[in-house]
Amino acid sequence: MRILLAEDDVKLNETLTYGLTQAGFTVDSCFDGEDALFYGEQNIYDVILLDRMLPYIEGTDVLEALRGSGINTPIILITALGTLSDKVTGLDMGADDYLVKPFALEELLARIRCVTRRPHQIVDEESVTLFDISWSANQSRLTGPAGSCTISKREAALLETFLKNGEATVPRSTLLLKVWGPDSDVEEGNLDNYIHFLRRRLKSVGSRLTLKTVRGVGYCIVKPS
Repeated sequence: MRILLAEDDVKLNETLTYGLTQAGFTVDSCFDGEDALFYGEQNIYDVILLDRMLPYIEGTDVLEALRGSGINTPIILITALGTLSDKVTGLDMGADDYLVKPFALEELLARIRCVTRRPHQIVDEESVTLFDISWSANQSRLTGPAGSCTISKREAALLETFLKNGEATVPRSTLLLKVWGPDSDVEEGNLDNYIHFLRRRLKSVGSRLTLKTVRGVGYCIVKPS
């Protein structure tokens, strides 16, 4: 699961990034509203943690802009502003949750689990099934008719992206952003390599699903006819 953390307090940013990474998340962090808006608009995150008071563009303005762009990624506002009116305002503007500083990492992790249990998200604690395979994110295990196997984090990020999109074609640019992040200089050939690895994984568990190349666009997962 990939998380965007927008927090201008350097020490808190580093502490949260470390804690979330240790908990198994992939974290992209930034320190101001301009970067938060840019990264958020890539629409590659499973959760966005957004400080309300950010330099350049305030967190609430970032929130409104993302929702105005049709991005429905779960957003948790993290802020020192803890009055009832502050919370109501943040939630009415489109936040999925509101966490007041200071807070324990355990509470933040619980809030993340809560917002990712909603229907449009893949839930880490449960298996997701498509045709003849199931995927358990918390165990990193892919299961099919012929058995099961564990897969790498990048293979898992690819698989989750395809599962979220059903049989729709996913552009190469989206896959690169989702798996390697917006700041990566990864070569496009690496994506083809991991598609190859994932195809082998599907075959090894006996799945009849195929990853189809849509020339000039990207890839899609296809059920047998």
